[in-house]
Amino acid sequence: MTAILEIRDLHAYYGKSHVLHGVDMIINEGEIVSLLGRNGVGRSTTVKAAMGQVNSTGSIMFKGKEIIGLKAFEIAHMGLGYVPENRDIFPSLTVEQNLILGEKPGRGANKRGRWSLDDMYQMFPRLRERQHTQAGVLSGGEQQMLTLCRTLMGDPDLIMIDEPTEGLAPKIVGLVAEYLNELKNRGISILLVEQKLAIALEISQRVYVMGHGAIVFEGTPAQLKENAALRKEWLEV
Repeated sequence: MTAILEIRDLHAYYGKSHVLHGVDMIINEGEIVSLLGRNGVGRSTTVKAAMGQVNSTGSIMFKGKEIIGLKAFEIAHMGLGYVPENRDIFPSLTVEQNLILGEKPGRGANKRGRWSLDDMYQMFPRLRERQHTQAGVLSGGEQQMLTLCRTLMGDPDLIMIDEPTEGLAPKIVGLVAEYLNELKNRGISILLVEQKLAIALEISQRVYVMGHGAIVFEGTPAQLKENAALRKEWLEV
């Protein structure tokens, strides 16, 4: 398999606070990988570092090119998408305006990406119903759908999604799992930061578990299920 994202000896800092301690991780093309762990262990910092939003050292190779030191917009233009936990929608703009803002600059009529507005509305009919509504009045679940779709409009090759099911009703959580599999079927690699173990184990090909700013386990969902001691130490409350 070909690696699309390769993280080696990643250290990250918030001021003088040393958050990540030599993280190693590989995401292959066409793969869903979950990054698991309790709150505060460095999962979100890992994806923010990959997106150029955190002061970091080490190596992050995306599609064979080093991206540490690049600005976030430069990384996004290379095809790395990021759906943050806080959603970051533009509340005063409509749903459709938010989606259009996600399109990669310079895409002309002959450079159509994998995703269109119609694709977004077919995946999430609720967004079609709300396309002329200001995004700030959407429910939490609708805002999560919107943020995911806005990122897809940039036609990423890999998408990093931070806690997509946080605060969502169980029915919507199930839909999110279906949509993530659909993204994989369309050739998009996914790094999923998730606390809900069930959804991560259901859709992932591989999982990493993080503790105290370092990777403490890498393996298949089946291997993690079999390792009760590790789950108890690093995952269960």
